Amino acid sequence: MGEVKLFRTWSSLFALRVVWALKLKGVEYETIYEDLANKSSSLLEYNPVHKKVPVLLHNGIPICESLVILEYIDETWNKGVRFLPEDPLARATARFWAKFNDEQVFPSLFRYFMSQGEDQDKAKENALENLKLVEEHLKGKKFFGGEKFGFLDLVFGWLARYPGIVNKAGNLKLLDKQMFPSLCTWMELFGDVPVIKENWPDEEALILKFHETRQGLGIYISSPN
Repeated sequence: MGEVKLFRTWSSLFALRVVWALKLKGVEYETIYEDLANKSSSLLEYNPVHKKVPVLLHNGIPICESLVILEYIDETWNKGVRFLPEDPLARATARFWAKFNDEQVFPSLFRYFMSQGEDQDKAKENALENLKLVEEHLKGKKFFGGEKFGFLDLVFGWLARYPGIVNKAGNLKLLDKQMFPSLCTWMELFGDVPVIKENWPDEEALILKFHETRQGLGIYISSPN
């Protein structure tokens, strides 16, 4: 297995998907928490391009960007649970939706959270459009890959908790059972997976974090990694 270290922050949802993946694979690792207001020399050395978390260090070799890290974990520790499907078309489809999440779904919800007035109304419309596409893709399935928990569940996992945090922090609601029945059912199933349930950040701390972020007092990763 070798030495495994994970550079992360406690609240990063992109690092959280890596935590879940390592736990599901049974990989032992050391966590190194970063202060993004005062980034360590190690983080800057291991991720000189983006200078962000998460960074996975395996036997001294850094792997950056959470989607890349997920695939690396899946291929390196490939016994037992597998995240990506074997079928090439299914794998390509999973990668497409993962990219859609990181480039459009998450940024649209973040803009909705951070904006105000007319800008917020436009941001909400865009976020809902993206979520409707996700709802349609998930329709009729237990998990994103079908009956089996997999790669896209890890990617979209933040949706199971963070919109609720945003609602409590800023009274901004997007997901309801009437409009998004498949997503809401999936959220409950996903949240009941033991590894997921045991590794969420503290809810009250997240609410405070979002309050600070909206007020410009905190640091939040507004672009995927």
